[in-house]
Amino acid sequence: MNPRLRHAAALLAAGALLWPALARAEERTDILFIAIDDLNHWVGHLGRHPQALTPNIDRLAAEGVAFSSAYCTAPACNPSRASLMSGLRPYTTGCYHNDQNWRGGISEGRLLNTHFLEQGYRVYGAGKIYHGSYDAGGKWTEYFKDTERVPLRLHPSAADDGVGGIKFAPLANRNEDMPDHRVVDWCIDRLAERDESPLFLACGIVKPHLPFSVPIEWFEKFPLQSIELPPHREDDLDDVPPAGVRMARPEGDHAMILKSGRWKEAVQAYLATCAYCDYEVGRLLDALDASPRKDNTIVCLWSDHGWSLGEKSHWRKFALWEEPTRSVFVWKVPGLTPSGQICDRPVDFLNIFPTLCSLADLPRPGHLEGDDMTPLLRDPAAEWASPAITTHGRGNHAVRSGDWRYIRYADGDDELYDRSVDPFEYTNLAGDASLDPVKRELAAMLPQTEADDLPSTRGTKGGKGRKGKGK
Repeated sequence: MNPRLRHAAALLAAGALLWPALARAEERTDILFIAIDDLNHWVGHLGRHPQALTPNIDRLAAEGVAFSSAYCTAPACNPSRASLMSGLRPYTTGCYHNDQNWRGGISEGRLLNTHFLEQGYRVYGAGKIYHGSYDAGGKWTEYFKDTERVPLRLHPSAADDGVGGIKFAPLANRNEDMPDHRVVDWCIDRLAERDESPLFLACGIVKPHLPFSVPIEWFEKFPLQSIELPPHREDDLDDVPPAGVRMARPEGDHAMILKSGRWKEAVQAYLATCAYCDYEVGRLLDALDASPRKDNTIVCLWSDHGWSLGEKSHWRKFALWEEPTRSVFVWKVPGLTPSGQICDRPVDFLNIFPTLCSLADLPRPGHLEGDDMTPLLRDPAAEWASPAITTHGRGNHAVRSGDWRYIRYADGDDELYDRSVDPFEYTNLAGDASLDPVKRELAAMLPQTEADDLPSTRGTKGGKGRKGKGK
């Protein structure tokens, strides 16, 4: 018998007065919450880049449901994570950029980890969950702060540390020297604990965030001469309005990469860093499989946004097209999710908080703005009417519904793409008058009112992110 059920039966036999509440706690499912930084859709099971090497994330996808059209609510770390963890959209809170303190628009009592703690879970966290690797927002039973600092050294084969702000180079270090490795070690220890109370374990893996620098063994899996560049057209910005071109900033990172002649090196480094990230995910999944929690744990794996590597002459996140907004998203729910199914319904990460509440049989906080995705986890082909909405700065939004992506900028400029025939979003159809009804339908899904920007923290202690340009 499951140890938890055996314990509950003993309580019943003893006539415990608190039986109903205790029984609910004993039967609750554990949750492994895996947060990854800057991992786009370059994973094997989605097939976006043919050289992606992510066997462990793919293994999880084969055991559950993966989403092929999963989008962030903001293409920057701070607003994306604040939105996901609070269940509130950026245009509700005013947290739009990396250089803002989300606490000005979100009370810590509204956060996902606080809610689970107050509902009787042991809530552990490690690594990057909120913006800043060790910003332990809200309430936790315990939050691991890694104080060990192993110097990371470039491998002798490295020419330098990259091109401009796009930093990349192989390291001479071991995997064990990496901060993510210590974070995963700590989380593995939590999985091994024998405690009857339900567990919520949030593991934040920082790579593949810049710099794309990991031990050289991961670079060696991607010989430079074999590297395939992402699909790209030199004229791709010709039909993009000025507001979109300003987000792309082709004169910045992309111009420097082209001038250096090192585009393939940067792609190699990103693939290598993604492969290293996958290795750490694999260690975590192996520990779960070896633990007594194996058959009673929900796994939710996500990344805070996508990442561009030259598509539309753009690098990093900070834009509203497919590459910077689409990410990996995988669920495994014992007894619910079918194995190896891919759901193509467009969803965004605002749905994570209400879905976890539903799956854990916890009350849903009244402030949540997302939807419960349990029907899609049960049947990936189920009907789904909610659009995926991404915001980058006040007044700038993208909506993905069905095969359409509609982008509207604060100055009224817009873009429209039919992804059924144009998956790389090469042709902006916004000027086609015959599609005005489609535009109106999609525009109606965008916010009618928006919160003002929270104050910038630039120039203050701890203010690290640059609006629209941060790492």
